Amino acid sequence: MKKVKILCVCGSGTVSSAMVASKLREQLKEKGFDADTVETSPNGIESEISGTHFDLIACVSPVYTDYGIPKVNAVGMLTGLGEEKVVDDCVAILKNV
Repeated sequence: MKKVKILCVCGSGTVSSAMVASKLREQLKEKGFDADTVETSPNGIESEISGTHFDLIACVSPVYTDYGIPKVNAVGMLTGLGEEKVVDDCVAILKNV
């Protein structure tokens, strides 16, 4: 299983990002990835990425700054609409890590 680290971002850095993190860990495991996730708000991104390597940022809230880390719009993980596309987008990025 390939280990990856994902930063999940929502408005407050709690409920929505925790839900996205849980679903991503579960669904990515089925695709061969052992995902370690961290939840934060847009204001907490810089402190989370300082000194820690992330392979991917899964965003529920808009993240306009380019941190040099690939980003995926993860709203589909909350709504259930387009959930497969979110996972596929993550896999496409993570398989090259």
